[in-house]
Amino acid sequence: MGKLIYLMNVSLDGFVETPDRGLDWTVIDDELHGWFNDHARGIEASMYGRRLYEVMAAYWPTAESDPEATETMLEFGRIWNATPRIVFSRTLESVDFNSRLVSGDVGEVLAKVRAEFDGDIEVGGPTLAAQFIERGLVDEYRLVVHPVVLGAGTPFFPRLERPIGLRLIETQTFSLGAVSLRYAAT
Repeated sequence: MGKLIYLMNVSLDGFVETPDRGLDWTVIDDELHGWFNDHARGIEASMYGRRLYEVMAAYWPTAESDPEATETMLEFGRIWNATPRIVFSRTLESVDFNSRLVSGDVGEVLAKVRAEFDGDIEVGGPTLAAQFIERGLVDEYRLVVHPVVLGAGTPFFPRLERPIGLRLIETQTFSLGAVSLRYAAT
C-alpha cells in the first residue's frame, strides 16, 4: 500500500495562500517545477478539495495553448492530466479532466481509493487535508517553503488537539531560495 502524501507550497510563516486566497507570492522556475514534476510522476491518484481542483483545472488541461508555458510546465500538464483525481465537494455538481466527484467520510473514501490504487496518493488543499491530518491518516508531509512571510492567510496545518511527531526524510534547496522539506509521520 502506498503512502498518503500532503504537499503544498507554503510561506515561511506557514500559510498556503494570502487572506484573499492569493498565490502570487510563490515563484516557481523550471528547476522547482521539475521537482514538482518528479513528485507528480510518483503519484497514482490525487485527492483534492473543491478550491484546489478549480485552481488546477482552470489551467492544466489546456496548458499547451499557453505560449509562455515552458517545456517543464507542459510536462507537468501531461502528468496532471493523466493522473486520476478524486474531488471532495458538497457544492460541485460535476467535474472533468480525469476526475470524479465524491463526498462523505474521508476515512471511508481513502479506504476505497487505497483499494483501487496500490501506489502513493496525494491529498491537496488545506481544508480537505485538515480532515486527514486530524484523523492521523497522512503518512508524509511535503512542504515547499518559499522565502516570504505573509503574516496571515490559510495555514498549511489545522489547529490540532495534540502534537504530531514527524521525522525529517529529505531536504532540498532551490536556486530561488525555496526549500523542500519532506517529513514522515511517526
